[in-house]
Amino acid sequence: MNTNIQLQPPQIADDLLEEYRPGTSFFFASPSATLLAQGTLAVLPGTPGPNELASLPQRAAQLLAHIRQPGQDIPVLVGAVPFDPAQPAQLVVPLAVHKLGPLSHPQAEGAHAPVGTDFAAMPVPAPAAYVGGVEQALKRLRSGELDKIVLARSLRLTSAERVNIRQLLRNLAQHNAHGYTFAVDLPKRIDGSAQAQPSVEGRTLVGASPELLVARKGREITVNPLAGSIPRSEDPAEDARRAQSLLASPKDLREHALVIDAVAAALRPYCDPLHVPAPALVQTSTMWHLSTEIKGRLIDPNVSSLELAVALHPTPAVCGAPTEPAREAIRDIEPFDRGFYTGLVGWCDGSGDGEWVITIRCAVAENRTLTLYAGAGVVAESSAESELKETTAKFQTMLQAMGVTHKE
Repeated sequence: MNTNIQLQPPQIADDLLEEYRPGTSFFFASPSATLLAQGTLAVLPGTPGPNELASLPQRAAQLLAHIRQPGQDIPVLVGAVPFDPAQPAQLVVPLAVHKLGPLSHPQAEGAHAPVGTDFAAMPVPAPAAYVGGVEQALKRLRSGELDKIVLARSLRLTSAERVNIRQLLRNLAQHNAHGYTFAVDLPKRIDGSAQAQPSVEGRTLVGASPELLVARKGREITVNPLAGSIPRSEDPAEDARRAQSLLASPKDLREHALVIDAVAAALRPYCDPLHVPAPALVQTSTMWHLSTEIKGRLIDPNVSSLELAVALHPTPAVCGAPTEPAREAIRDIEPFDRGFYTGLVGWCDGSGDGEWVITIRCAVAENRTLTLYAGAGVVAESSAESELKETTAKFQTMLQAMGVTHKE
């Protein structure tokens, strides 16, 4: 039985992508490393009460300490944490973990291979209803109740055949060289009725996030919030103009500053020094984002990457500010449960090192369906129609990987 991270020189990281199997694997690729976990040795148990999140780092540390054996390598915890602090995390210690270098990101012929056929789409909420929700939020913002809120919507796609999750993950990885690609098994859901026998369906959270929440290596940490976005253009000149307009946009710079101020405030009790530079531009295949890469050194070397992630979650980049009023407004306005969307995906080992990313640009796959999610940050200067356009552009990351064309 093996709970170790093993570096295997004969292999390449792309082999780990090929070895991924939904239902029995966890996959996580970053610009620096690729991790494949297989099987389950232990599941982190939940705890009763309204705030699962508060005790999560302590419970995780206890489980890892219990499993760790003298003379053996360090055990690892992998999985996902939901947006809502009252909902349980899905974190496990796998039977085997393999960690290698970054993916090579070959531009293979299969880059756009389909993952399903004849998709039928159902947006929740509908675009007009989403605009109405943003307008509700703008009233709260302009009254001074909130400084910022992030409102999301979902897109449920149903295929004529079962979704090919492995192909979807490969497609995402090939187009996400500078981000974080992941696939996480979620708890199975039992569906049934008086007319039909219950069936147990596996669910998989799969995505290509551009946003690192926190990485820890020894006492050094990196946090990279993104806030403020604009869709890209296929025309190079227009694309460059949009990038520069984002970097100079008072609305987007204010939205970004709200996030950075909150993140820096959360990190200062843990880090000395803490370096917070000016914002810069980062790009994905579909979006430009304002980005600030914050670096710090832990005062206490026993603080784990998961403890830092919990201290930061949720940032104003995915919830809003102030946090609790924004979260309550999200519950009032959004007509669906976010689940693991805008939560966390990543890993933490028994020494505290690890990487956690914000769960965006993602979908939940279940049998013949894919449920996609996209959100936009709303401040008092926002336009409801502009936020709708931003969410539409963000859906394109997943839709392009699926080879699906969908226009609203």
